[in-house]
Amino acid sequence: MKAIRRFTVRTVLPESIAPLARLAGNLRWSWHQPTQLLFQQLDPQAWADVQQDPVALLGSFTRERLRSLAADQQVVARVRELDADLDQYLTEDRWYQTLGADAPASIAYFSPEYGISHVLPQYSGGLGILAGDHLKAASDLGVPLVGVGLLYAAGYFKQSLSRDAWQQETYPVLDPDGLPLTLLREADGQPAQITLPLPNGRRLGAYIWRADVGRVPLLLLDSNIPGNDEAARGITDRLYGGGGDHRLQQELLLGMGGVKALRVHQRLTGAPAPEVFHTNEGHAGFLGVERIQELAAAGLSWDEALAAGRANTVFTTHTPVPAGIDRFDKAQIQHFFSAGLAPDVPSAKILELGDENYDGGDPSKFNMAVMGLRLAQRANGVAKLHGVVSRGMFRGLWPGFDQQEVPIGSVTNGVHVPTWVDPRVAEFARSAFGNQTVIDRQWDRVYDAADEDIWALRRTLRTNLIDDVRRRLRASWKKRGAADAELAWTDSVLDPDVLTIGFARRVPTYKRLTLMLRDPARLKALLLHPERPVQLVIAGKSHPADEQGKRMIQDLVRFTDDPEVRHRIVFLPNYDIAMARTLFPGCDVWLNNPLRPLEACGTSGMKAAINGGLNLSVLDGWWDEMYDGDNGWAIPTANPSTEAGTDDVFDPDERDDIEAAALYDLVEHHVAPRFYAAEISEGAGAAGPSEPIGTDTVPHQWIAMIKHTLANLGPAVSAERMLHDYVEQLYRPASISGRAARSDDFKAAKELAAWTSRVRSAWGDVSVEHVDSMGITDEPQIGESLTVNAYVRLGPLAPDNVTVQVVHGQVTDNDDLAQTSSDDLTVAEQLGDGRYLFTGSVTIDRSGSFGYSVRVLPRHDALANPAELGLVANATN
Repeated sequence: MKAIRRFTVRTVLPESIAPLARLAGNLRWSWHQPTQLLFQQLDPQAWADVQQDPVALLGSFTRERLRSLAADQQVVARVRELDADLDQYLTEDRWYQTLGADAPASIAYFSPEYGISHVLPQYSGGLGILAGDHLKAASDLGVPLVGVGLLYAAGYFKQSLSRDAWQQETYPVLDPDGLPLTLLREADGQPAQITLPLPNGRRLGAYIWRADVGRVPLLLLDSNIPGNDEAARGITDRLYGGGGDHRLQQELLLGMGGVKALRVHQRLTGAPAPEVFHTNEGHAGFLGVERIQELAAAGLSWDEALAAGRANTVFTTHTPVPAGIDRFDKAQIQHFFSAGLAPDVPSAKILELGDENYDGGDPSKFNMAVMGLRLAQRANGVAKLHGVVSRGMFRGLWPGFDQQEVPIGSVTNGVHVPTWVDPRVAEFARSAFGNQTVIDRQWDRVYDAADEDIWALRRTLRTNLIDDVRRRLRASWKKRGAADAELAWTDSVLDPDVLTIGFARRVPTYKRLTLMLRDPARLKALLLHPERPVQLVIAGKSHPADEQGKRMIQDLVRFTDDPEVRHRIVFLPNYDIAMARTLFPGCDVWLNNPLRPLEACGTSGMKAAINGGLNLSVLDGWWDEMYDGDNGWAIPTANPSTEAGTDDVFDPDERDDIEAAALYDLVEHHVAPRFYAAEISEGAGAAGPSEPIGTDTVPHQWIAMIKHTLANLGPAVSAERMLHDYVEQLYRPASISGRAARSDDFKAAKELAAWTSRVRSAWGDVSVEHVDSMGITDEPQIGESLTVNAYVRLGPLAPDNVTVQVVHGQVTDNDDLAQTSSDDLTVAEQLGDGRYLFTGSVTIDRSGSFGYSVRVLPRHDALANPAELGLVANATN
């Protein structure tokens, strides 16, 4: 019989151990090893049974067990000690508090998913894990962030395999009362609620749940509440579930509802209003519309509200391909906004925000990333190469500008070290150096460690992974229908002395899960090599609607099922944070072979690196900028054959064959030989797996790469470094702009809006009529200067409304300027009728082909970038 109603009974703790509830309720425990250890010591078996979930652990204790714990003075003392430590962590000044008054008092961070802990499964992959690490690092640094997202009733999905290796999805419903969440309530005890109007007189209400991520509050909106109709209750059913209107309503709730939730949180807690709004990917883009609605309701015009809202908004794009962007029919957008979502904002203006009104765009579509860029004065990609790709992908929004001038920068992602570094690695640092070396950024101390100790640590991590793999593999086969009598072989899968390569991520086609299967015989030979064998641990989920991704998983699993190789290669279903925390440290090499340049960042390899793993990857995402030849290996890519004098690109099959062959060669001839290259004493035989060798069994060159990786990549890939970059490059400038725009009753925003409107309407009259130069010899040399005179028509604009530049650099074969620099020209003469002479000098700074051109750009102190308005007048003669 099924229950017709369910509820969770909260544990009432005795007073002496009451702080356990606070320690379990704040997700800092997920990266604070002493707190985890406390919960484990309360009942080691129960801790394992509840899969290391403190809330579930406390809920599993009987009243008698709680009384026993409350009477244990050692437990009571430890609980009080850790409660005091948490209190100090939450209240003391940290790095951010040293920055001064111009640092924003509060920053709102919007994301559709958050990967913080396995006990709060609100993530699907890299975007969510990155968002979780962003919040954790902000907490550690004292950055006053507040996160905003949705509470999905079933999270993403749980993955299992059928007997024939086909991915199967299940959606177990989560009980918010059993999660580390607190429901926001009004003064009278009623749940706080936000509401959005929907078409046909319907409404979408949502409760606001709060998760405490250290010092950072995370607000999660839940539509499964009384008062909503059945369809509205299901809006927050699943992460990335459904499409069309369902997805649009999720994004309206996240963006517009999220701003409303922030205002409720401010009112109930006294928290400061956010001074910066960070839109993490386009899913949350409607937050800008809600903020414009707030300003419009206060009396600002569309242009004034847009200027004020853009000033302190940051937009981060995570996708390197147009197919990864959410797009809706404009008719859908019109339909929902006709219900009064933003009653003071013209719907035509909202539609313009997402309009693909550029070459190659679809005028019938509303593009969420395009809206995000138009609503933010500052934008970034998530790696240097991704910044380049993003500038190319969105350059249509800034016609007339070269790709490198498109105002999209980059902040390379990082990973939260205390979360992802294995406790054994952290303990090794403490015992070897007397401090938390890998936590407090003294990464270069690793050079003081003995090679033998690091090698022994790596074997311990590998053994721990293998124990976990065997348990998970057996459980997977049981779900596939295998009997216990068939599974004795799983007890000997993998070998703790064999080179272990890991590969785990989402399974879209561009990540090429099955590239390793291009030549199955070659892969088998690597796995079964008599002297230098390799073993592979693989995991990943395919989106439920991605049939091609599911077939890739099936093809791979069928290969791993082969009795000849199944002891050397395994696929683990249901990849999540809990699995990852064993997988990353236990692998010697982390494999990543996306189709370049389609990996935005790819932080999984960073998590391996901070545990001493080496990377074997295509030069894409973060690896493109951080590979140095001594921290791993770069898989060559099949670029167009320039040697043959052709621009032809290899077809996909040929490309994959070439890159797979390169992968095999690297593993066989470079990676494996270095791993097994122990220095053997005279007379000893060749080293093999699980086989003792001579006096020195340590591969010193391999250990040298590990040390180099930890010392150099460790600080570079940390989320603390990433947060420093966001604060200095984006948050502080955005808060300064925002304050200026809002000061004195929005005087600056109103002035900027009026100025922008005037410049846009006059720009059609702006042109460079003629350019001449003088002052160089017939055979110019480096260091010579030439004088440039530009005759410019400004129409009704004044010279101080514009910047006139001479842009100079190398000239390519098709007369394009490359490697350019620019110098401003100054007004020399007013010629009448809106015409002016601008002049200045240029120093020739290079040999070879040299050229220049002149252009006119709008100029205003409130612009963050000269290309911001997308207006430019280039010389044509």
